[in-house]
Amino acid sequence: MIRRAFTAGLLAFGTLAALPASAQQLSLGAISQYLNSLKTAQGSFTQINGDGTISTGTIAIKRPGKVRFDYNPPERALVLASAGAVYILDRKLNAQPETYPLNQTPLSIILDRNVNLAKAGMVKSHSYDGTATVVTAQDPKRPEYGTIQLKFTANPVELRQWIITDGDGNQTTVVLGGLTKANLPNSLFYIEPELKKLR
Repeated sequence: MIRRAFTAGLLAFGTLAALPASAQQLSLGAISQYLNSLKTAQGSFTQINGDGTISTGTIAIKRPGKVRFDYNPPERALVLASAGAVYILDRKLNAQPETYPLNQTPLSIILDRNVNLAKAGMVKSHSYDGTATVVTAQDPKRPEYGTIQLKFTANPVELRQWIITDGDGNQTTVVLGGLTKANLPNSLFYIEPELKKLR
């Protein structure tokens, strides 16, 4: 379930709290600056899978290049991005993880060392839906790997959700429950300790 949903892509979520009427569309420069300032953070997430099922868990981000999704029971899955790879581990099966290059997933856009949404060909759409700024982006060098739609609220700028659409059009929604700054060790993003737990 998690393996299929994650490789299909990461999708969007529920209703955001209404913003003041004075709220405006965020510029691509402001969003890029926010993402580049987001060095380490953690929080909860809700994932809406392509088949309509819902998963929950916790997320830890350490830019550049690292993210960890720990799924709550009954899934007990782990999705880990580190050292240029994405690992998808089903703890219930005690099997070796599936591994994919991070740069072949749209998630690499926000985990990049230097996010620049103004780069030619990166942003497919940039709009304001009345409550939040919505940006749909792709890797201009690898458009075949799909897109990521990001939703940001303002005052202060905050990433609230993303929708990843893979090259086949499959979608997965991830809703963030609010990210908070945290001191996260690099070891949190190592796959080997997780594999040792299965032996």
